[in-house]
Amino acid sequence: MTARSIFNFIAKSVLLGTLVAVLLLLFLPNLRQGSGITQGWFSPPSVSANRESYFAALSRSAPAVVNIYSVSIETDTGLFRNQPRERASLGSGVIMTENGYILTCHHVVEDADSIYVAVQDGRVLEAQIVGTDPLTDLAVLKVTADNLHIIPQVSEPDPHVGDVVMAIGNPFDLGQTITQGIVSRAGRNGLSNYVDFIQTDAVLNQGNSGGALVDSNGILLGITNANFQVRDSRNRVRNVDGINFAVPYELAKRVMDEIISNGRVIRGQLGFIGSENRNRPGIDVTAVAKGSPADIAGLQPGDIIVSIDGVHLESAAKTLDMIAETAPGTQLVLEISRDGTPLSISATVAELRTNP
Repeated sequence: MTARSIFNFIAKSVLLGTLVAVLLLLFLPNLRQGSGITQGWFSPPSVSANRESYFAALSRSAPAVVNIYSVSIETDTGLFRNQPRERASLGSGVIMTENGYILTCHHVVEDADSIYVAVQDGRVLEAQIVGTDPLTDLAVLKVTADNLHIIPQVSEPDPHVGDVVMAIGNPFDLGQTITQGIVSRAGRNGLSNYVDFIQTDAVLNQGNSGGALVDSNGILLGITNANFQVRDSRNRVRNVDGINFAVPYELAKRVMDEIISNGRVIRGQLGFIGSENRNRPGIDVTAVAKGSPADIAGLQPGDIIVSIDGVHLESAAKTLDMIAETAPGTQLVLEISRDGTPLSISATVAELRTNP
């Protein structure tokens, strides 16, 4: 074979190889990223590749939800029954800080003599009650442990009606369980508000109380509290499907911070009830508690409170929030209208006591 023939053979081989390579790159674009040929190319696409999933969100949030077991000693009363017995309660909780503060519901740990927290990594820890707030049905526990998983939090989660949410808890001691739903009502966050919770259709059962309500990113939206109940014709309590509640995160966080700082939630109060009038600004005073700061200051039912300390009032709920968040002992100037006559009175905020 001559040198010329060898050269022509090599040139044809190179040309053929280049043509094959171009065709491969054209019809197999994955080769352009250098991923190579894999068996997956010749297999059906993975079903999970296009599956909608909240696995990532739950991986961030679920390990921070704990199971709570509280034990109390009760004494049966009556003839031949004066014997102590142990009562156990079941609930859930949410790890909020690295140093072991946990939020749960007040009714989960009420009157408990001992409390145990089961963390998702298998540890069982003894917990101490830092404080409780019956008005919001919240309690703060403290455990001593390292490497605790903290639930994701943002200062203003801002839930909206229609948001997808998941409730994480320990219903019926089945272990950690997740239910899904949507927000049907977003609650307010003021300290005067005790019942305006987030409403959702994510199912809550016994043992869910104190668990986490999270959004589709795993961010904490609230502390699950209770489901809606009614009494039937036989006066028996019956759960209503699809109506469940959670304490809004911002309110729960404020309550927790107050309990950690003061051992309790400190709320201001003046001792009146009011409602707004849609036809004009101001708050209509409908009742005044006898001996309350408002009564001592001279406020009367039928008065219209126009402003407090220069802040003009339009919402009764926001007005009560403002007073609740004012430190006891603070003197407030109330501009009122009584039978069309403007008046100015001063009232000293007192602390609202929740325990006898």
